[in-house]
Amino acid sequence: MTKFSDIEAQDIIRTAAELADAARVATLQHFRSDGLTADNKESVRFDPVTVADRLSEERMRAILARARPDDGILGEEFAPVVGRSGLTWVLDPIDGTRGYLSGTPTWGVLISVRDADGVIYGVIDQPYIGERFEGGLGRAEVNGPMGRKVLRTRAARPLSEAILFTTFPEVGTAEEGAAFRRVAPKAKLVRYGMDCYAYGLIAAGQIDLVIEAGLQAYDVQAPIAVIEAAGGIVTDWSGRPCLEGGQVLAAANKAIHAEALALLNG
Repeated sequence: MTKFSDIEAQDIIRTAAELADAARVATLQHFRSDGLTADNKESVRFDPVTVADRLSEERMRAILARARPDDGILGEEFAPVVGRSGLTWVLDPIDGTRGYLSGTPTWGVLISVRDADGVIYGVIDQPYIGERFEGGLGRAEVNGPMGRKVLRTRAARPLSEAILFTTFPEVGTAEEGAAFRRVAPKAKLVRYGMDCYAYGLIAAGQIDLVIEAGLQAYDVQAPIAVIEAAGGIVTDWSGRPCLEGGQVLAAANKAIHAEALALLNG
């Protein structure tokens, strides 16, 4: 993985903060506004995109074009940009557009930087409540309504004492849903519909597990950076890296990760 000088690392962190600040303005401009509508990106299921998704990503891309023109960009709403530096910014302008449309404060903006080996730094930002989770390049912290705190995942506990989150009750395919239902009844508490905010809660030591399927690279790379910086672990359902998305198992620690992994694989 790329090694950075302090100056280079601070420039990445500073640029990511500028992106997140711009995305806050863009997304809050339309959040809970009268007449907000969404286009559907798919024909089989509802996969919405709003004017705020596009505006958020456009403004982040404009900053990168000015501040870091040699870096690549992978975003959800527009075509990839091939860079020359070996670094790529991975952007999800609104993770949880269904929640955004519903007026809930559980959607977020995901920003990360990766090289050929993996993700280096990530941000999970919730604009409406003003809460920002950061991980990587020596940082693991959250800054929000309760002040600035160090991020640290929960200590090991059995699955019977754990809190488990996923976004959709069906999880993914019928087979993936069946695998999830081998884990869920064993947990103390299961909650749904939190999108990227659930990953921030793992990093903050509030919950133990997130299990999801059908994710994209821009859905998972920022959460990987934040959770790993806080002491957690994120893999696919076979225990391998999941930088490109797909099936994702995020855990507060190796012990509960192993217990959930065994059940997912039946």
